[in-house]
Amino acid sequence: MCSNFFVEIDQGRKISKERRVVTYEECQKNHAARIGKYAVDGCCEFMPTGGEGSGAAFRCAACGCHRNFHKKVVHDVGTYYDSWSKSSTPK
Repeated sequence: MCSNFFVEIDQGRKISKERRVVTYEECQKNHAARIGKYAVDGCCEFMPTGGEGSGAAFRCAACGCHRNFHKKVVHDVGTYYDSWSKSSTPK
């Protein structure tokens, strides 16, 4: 699963917008925690069960675990500057 989001950083009169992509990789749920051991299921990538916006989007189709058990990786894709934003106009 991949999500895009932007982070705005105010640097005086310029607004820096960083584009980041979030992916969820291998499942890290310890299935043997009850008996004091460590065992993972081997699921290598999160695949949502349902469409975006539904409750099923948080369940993995491969292993059945919630998305929070999967390793979250944030990739910085790029940065651009918006000098024409409303917050950059002189007051």
